[in-house]
Amino acid sequence: MAQVGTLDFKGFIENRKEQRAGGVDGGGHAYAYVSDRTTRAAFDKMKPVELAVAASVRFFKAVGKSDLLGHAVKVGTNQFPRVHGIAAECAQTLGIATPTVYILNNPQMNAATYGTNDDSFIMVHSALVDHFSDEELRNVIGHECGHIHNSHVVYLTAMHYLKVMASRWLGPLVEPAMIALSSWSRRAEVTCDRAGLLCCKSLDVSQRTFAKLALGSAKLYAELNMEAFLAQYEEGREGVGRYRELLASHPYLPKRVMALRTFAESELYKKHIGHDGPGLSMEEVDEKVHDIIKVVG
Repeated sequence: MAQVGTLDFKGFIENRKEQRAGGVDGGGHAYAYVSDRTTRAAFDKMKPVELAVAASVRFFKAVGKSDLLGHAVKVGTNQFPRVHGIAAECAQTLGIATPTVYILNNPQMNAATYGTNDDSFIMVHSALVDHFSDEELRNVIGHECGHIHNSHVVYLTAMHYLKVMASRWLGPLVEPAMIALSSWSRRAEVTCDRAGLLCCKSLDVSQRTFAKLALGSAKLYAELNMEAFLAQYEEGREGVGRYRELLASHPYLPKRVMALRTFAESELYKKHIGHDGPGLSMEEVDEKVHDIIKVVG
């Protein structure tokens, strides 16, 4: 099993030499899911991914940022300071510079991170702000900060533009890169779910964000039986339909909840929230999580 870093998360943050928008070392952080890092390392040998990333970064610098500034609202100390403060707290927890956040008018509850490792931004849909409490928003923004902390941003940007091209005119040409990036993305989401939990410091809060994303109905949030929701995973894990997840950029929500529960039992997380007592090593966590999120094998 590859090394996942020191268990002293706070010490790791204090010893950082530099704060900037992107992760300094491209990952390797104590909480990161090892399969996220190993899969991303393999991209260095994949020419389609390399070309897609390079093209996406050039396009973002030329067009993407200006387009966003034209139709979204930029968050700052004098524009939605409450949201800005949440982003600043998450950034401080992870040891990165406070990222730029935009609010986008969109009825779908979602958030995303795009840009380059040196010029990253977080895009939060207005519906998510309406449905989520400040604590839940901290979990979501912490998740997105995790993408920045682990230098995921250029790959996420490449996926975004590849999806646009695939849906319009270049489907077969971009498919090899899309399959590879989607496989990595499911693992990257596990890493960043952990980052969100480190920022909000409450498993209950993190689980509520997943429940709201699954339902989308304010009238039903309080009635959701989380254990019954998770049982859906067992019901569907043997069906042929499970292979559709191979094309998805995120693991199915029940899997993400169970994977996060496993991380919450780690020694790293328990120390982070000030709980004494033994916990799982990160190697043990990652082995258990692999069995949870795998689609085949």
